[in-house]
Amino acid sequence: MENKTPNQNPLKPNGKSPKFNISWIYGIIILILVGSWLFTDNVPTKDVPFSTFEEYVKNGMIEKIDVYSSKNEVEAQVTKESIKKVFGNQSDTYAKERMIRVKIPSVDEFSKFIQNAKEQNSFNGIVEYKESRNYLDVFLYSILPFLILILFFVFMNRRMTGQMGGGAGGGIFNVGKSKAQLFDKGDGTNKVTFKEVAGLAEAKQEIEEIVAFLKNPSKYTELGGKIPKGALLVGPPGTGKTLLAKAVAGEADVPFFSMSGSDFVEMFVGVGASRVRDLFRQAKEKAPCIIFIDEIDAVGRARGKNPNMGSNDERENTLNQLLTEMDGFGSNSGVIILAATNRADILDKALLRAGRFDRQIHVDLPDVHERKQIFNVHLRPIKINETVDVNFLAKQTPGFSGADIANVCNEAALIAARKNKSFVEKQDFLDAVDRIIGGLEKKTKITTVAEKKSIAYHEAGHATISWMTEHANPLVKVTIVPRGEALGAAWYLPEERQLTNREHMLDEMCATLGGRAAEEVFLNQMSTGAINDLERVTKRAYGMVAYFGMSDKLPNMSYYDSTGNSDYGFTKPYSEKTAELIDSEAKDIVSEQYARAKKILKDNAVGHNQLAELLIEKEVIFSEDLERIFGKRPWTSRNDELMAQNATVEELPEATEKNDKVDF
Repeated sequence: MENKTPNQNPLKPNGKSPKFNISWIYGIIILILVGSWLFTDNVPTKDVPFSTFEEYVKNGMIEKIDVYSSKNEVEAQVTKESIKKVFGNQSDTYAKERMIRVKIPSVDEFSKFIQNAKEQNSFNGIVEYKESRNYLDVFLYSILPFLILILFFVFMNRRMTGQMGGGAGGGIFNVGKSKAQLFDKGDGTNKVTFKEVAGLAEAKQEIEEIVAFLKNPSKYTELGGKIPKGALLVGPPGTGKTLLAKAVAGEADVPFFSMSGSDFVEMFVGVGASRVRDLFRQAKEKAPCIIFIDEIDAVGRARGKNPNMGSNDERENTLNQLLTEMDGFGSNSGVIILAATNRADILDKALLRAGRFDRQIHVDLPDVHERKQIFNVHLRPIKINETVDVNFLAKQTPGFSGADIANVCNEAALIAARKNKSFVEKQDFLDAVDRIIGGLEKKTKITTVAEKKSIAYHEAGHATISWMTEHANPLVKVTIVPRGEALGAAWYLPEERQLTNREHMLDEMCATLGGRAAEEVFLNQMSTGAINDLERVTKRAYGMVAYFGMSDKLPNMSYYDSTGNSDYGFTKPYSEKTAELIDSEAKDIVSEQYARAKKILKDNAVGHNQLAELLIEKEVIFSEDLERIFGKRPWTSRNDELMAQNATVEELPEATEKNDKVDF
């Protein structure tokens, strides 16, 4: 017995209606044109002037006339006796029908002419008034205008569908339909799993629990637990929030709706709220399921924060509908909401409360161990040789997100291919990191000897002080080759501290001021090349005083609003006198560290000058050169300490396994 899917049309494959194609209309027009040509009577007819036709009528050479008023045209049949006179040498061609065609001034004038001919007995034939028998003309003048209107409507419908967000296949009539993309179980369109997500152990654990609940809900409900209604992924750009959502879609055995927050926003009133209702209606029909809203801050921004918008703000209406659908009077059992944003501080408080987004999962920038795992994932398809050390790459990329690491691997492969290499080497990865951080290397930029010396002494000042201060970031290399907008640069390895002390900040400020200090001490000049250094130092000094309470005259006071709400409406929560005190304290901190930088450089003048001359000669120097000039740095890097701990932890399972084998 044959099984058929209910409500499935056997004439349509898979029960799907064929999609409309505008080429069908073109085909219909061609068929009409061909048909009009085939079915039009192709009678051989000779065209003659009206004056000649008048002579034929007056001489009694015409026996029948057909008048086509729509074209101001006449077709006349010549008498048999007059064939030779009218057609001459072509008599054989026209002998059968004996037809001539004449353009007339107007039907009224022609009627008067025929009436006079009849009164003079020069014409006694038949006169008939007819409509045009040319189907092509009928099509051009009657049908074609309507077809043009239909084509114009179809074209505008498609344009409005793409630009204004109408539902698929619905055009402007379905503009309020949801645009969510459905990933159904078993369709194989999404192959991302949790194996492709590296370095996000805590976030993965939270997400995997939601997936496990959907696969085996009885395990949790037997103890009285309820699945979270929603989870908000929060973190900087490129850390893997959307990747986690893709992994959920690939792992969960339930339908998965995916859309962006901007898909709800529309210029038409009520469209956003309508799309929210339609999205949740579809989700309820397929429950249990998951809805993922990427960049939810596009629609979830706190209400009432934009005074330029009227009271009937379309975005706020959309948010109100979203809040109601997520946890309102109705029931959404079996529908889980996932959302992602990097601006959680601007979201509406009602959106973040328990019952809507029960969990906020923070997806932070990866540390050195997590970067190692991410490198291992992105190095799988790349051909590398033995010079590539994953631990080294992880240490060389502090502050890089997962997207940045993927970009490094891809850029390294492109650099190796550009150099016609068979494998991607360690140097290719270093070049890729330099390319991403500093920009494109500009060796062709022309600099004078004096400019090159100024840049070298400036960068050597940074390198010297960072080597001589305990809490400054360890130096990797220094270059005076222009990159991007910079004429020179020094590469450091940030310590990625969990806590930053006052001494840490002061040492880093001192190292940052080393370039300007070196110019003054050794060259007795000041250049504009230190603008970026001065900007960073000034911001850090004001941060120490106004935010972190690290000032002697303003201790333990912070004027920073981490919520961003400004509930009390203060432009600045301190008086003008306090503002002057903040300015004075920040200025004192900068002056103190600048004097300290000059003292360190004077105490190490020989090493600094030697380093600067080496930099002028080689253009690029590394930490090994500084160690040779100043001696080994006496302080251990925090990254080295963490990597050593990680290596010890990785060896523990092997030791345990060996002990187990011995015991047995």
